[in-house]
Amino acid sequence: MKKLLALLLSLVMVLSFAACSGEETAKDGDFKIGFIFLHDENSTYDKNFIDAALAATEAMGLGADQVMMKKNIPESAECYDAAADLADAGCDIVFADSFGHEDFIIQAAKEYPDVTFCHATGTKAHTENLDNFYNAFASIYEGRYLVGVAAGLKINEMIANGDITEAQAKMGYVGAYPYAEVKSGLTSFFLGARSVCPTVTMDVKFTNSWFDIAAEKETANALMADGCVLISQHADSEGAPKACEEKGVPNVAYNLDTRDWGPNTALVSSKINWQPYFEHIIDATMNGKEITQDFCGGLKDGVVEILGLNDKVAAEGTAEKLEEVKAQLIAGEIKVFDTATFTVDGKTLESYMADVDSDEAFTPDTEVVADGYFHESEFRSAPYFDVDIDGITIK
Repeated sequence: MKKLLALLLSLVMVLSFAACSGEETAKDGDFKIGFIFLHDENSTYDKNFIDAALAATEAMGLGADQVMMKKNIPESAECYDAAADLADAGCDIVFADSFGHEDFIIQAAKEYPDVTFCHATGTKAHTENLDNFYNAFASIYEGRYLVGVAAGLKINEMIANGDITEAQAKMGYVGAYPYAEVKSGLTSFFLGARSVCPTVTMDVKFTNSWFDIAAEKETANALMADGCVLISQHADSEGAPKACEEKGVPNVAYNLDTRDWGPNTALVSSKINWQPYFEHIIDATMNGKEITQDFCGGLKDGVVEILGLNDKVAAEGTAEKLEEVKAQLIAGEIKVFDTATFTVDGKTLESYMADVDSDEAFTPDTEVVADGYFHESEFRSAPYFDVDIDGITIK
């Protein structure tokens, strides 16, 4: 009898533990996640996040009543209000998607210590020392470099066909702001293009807005009027792709496949796939696992992707070349910011102190050049490459 009672007691304990285990918690209908987006689906940047959020929550088995979204939340105190509303509504995780949201998310994290707060493109998680605040980004410079290769091959084809001369091999780039995030991307794009087209140069114009359809279209048109024969962008609307389609100029986009907007000019796009990150933070929070403090995925993780390669526009052999270069990037055989591949004021960049531990004065604090390359996104996830290199002209 004693043995039977002991056996029954052990069985009860096992069942009780299973009921409290992560497997059961993952099915807990009380779990909620809230998302804060700077814009809505009309912004390619935010649509990319929204699509990933919907895919991740569905994959994790969350119902519609477990997912809350707040859209068109500006980089202001409205972000704090939105975060507080989501926390008060019972969200276990609150995620925000824009750089300027960070301070307001930190404010909320301090006031709601039992809620997990995650923020994309931010810089402060590694210095704030909060147990419930996390940053995430991706090594999108790998993807930018790859689509740059596609751009360079296209320009080579234009030269070979007699459409332009080597001296006319100039690209244009529509940038949002002169921030490190944008400069890192435009530089890696340029370096990818120049790896296959050595004579290429690039002009850059900034719109000083993340999302402005009219300004992005106007800027693309101005670049084309200045002789740019291919346009890329770090801006969040269809403005530049549509301008390129109207002018018959090849376009390299960001975040979305733009072939519907530019069937005759859309070349290829790069994007960050946020679904793996969202699944990571949901699984970790549900099941008591550790969240990566400063998440940064890349090509090898499926977090950086290339999409929308348009065979109608791309130069012959582009798909094969991209696969070759992608494998080299994943293997570490190519370093995007190899200092042997660019100069600054005519000199090799042998040392650079970057502002990694951000402060209001943007004080340089970390040596980031070593072993012959600039170590982007290794000391924190958000980019800190803000160097103006030769061959790129800021207009």
